Amino acid sequence: MALLEIRLRPTGPWRAGQRTGDRERVDGVYHSDALYSAVTLAMNSFGWMEEWLAATAGASASPVRFSSLFPYAGSSRLIPPPRTSWPPAGVGKLYTKGAKLVPLEVARQGISDESRWSVDGASECLLPSGASAPFEVSLRSAAAVDRLTGSVEPHRTACLEFAPKAGLWGLMETDSDWEPRVKSALRLLADSGFGGERSRGWGRAAEPEFQDASKLFPAENSSSENSNKAWWLLSLYSPHADDAVDWTKGDYASVTRGGWTDSPSGAVKKKQVRMIEEGSVLMAASLKGRAVDVSPDAFAHPVWRAGFALAVPVPVFGAAQ
Repeated sequence: MALLEIRLRPTGPWRAGQRTGDRERVDGVYHSDALYSAVTLAMNSFGWMEEWLAATAGASASPVRFSSLFPYAGSSRLIPPPRTSWPPAGVGKLYTKGAKLVPLEVARQGISDESRWSVDGASECLLPSGASAPFEVSLRSAAAVDRLTGSVEPHRTACLEFAPKAGLWGLMETDSDWEPRVKSALRLLADSGFGGERSRGWGRAAEPEFQDASKLFPAENSSSENSNKAWWLLSLYSPHADDAVDWTKGDYASVTRGGWTDSPSGAVKKKQVRMIEEGSVLMAASLKGRAVDVSPDAFAHPVWRAGFALAVPVPVFGAAQ
């Protein structure tokens, strides 16, 4: 399957709901399960949703996998570093624990000259000294009006506002059959919007850019005696029954994902599910992942949360200890 880079240049505010559900907080990462859901809605607009769900959520192995979308600034791609090698040992003045996203070259090679870098506290990004953050968090005011009573409820909603040469980037792994249709879905979403508050025009982007990403993540020599590898997760992940993960090794963290349905059958709370988060390093021969049905009891149809693994190998020594 081809590994492609996706680049989105936002043309206005973006909102990805924060895990607490607080309207006045926003996530700086657009997670892979939300991206899959957005693409699924776009597939429905094209009349491809049943075929798409059968090929992905309903199959033993999905032919399409997405990473989460992370910020970029200029030519610098930011990414959650592998937990086995971050924060780096021996760093003195730099408060690296405060950096949740670091440049790709730092994530892969470490920090050679500490004076070149600083941590932006608001975005939690490690940036070249003197560089601006890829985004700022803003609060936009609005009001909900009850059309029956005329009562008004003002509120504020947090959003991301991106710098002129900044945006979001990510990866998708896809076969040749689905590649053109997924690209069409992403182009539609760039026009109609990703994430929350789309009715206000949020979440839109310029024409998506796609390019080969195979050279971004060259193969590592990470084989071991039991044929396991250390896999650096760039997506949220829900283990498949066939994934023989050695949970006694590696370095990983979990996150609870919830949210609401976006369906003609109603807007109700989805069942919560725990997933392994981006930046985790897992030991396994391979990782596949699965989609989990999180529909409420007696709901009209399944509601899928995608936990397909998009992961790249990293050196095994850190994860094996």
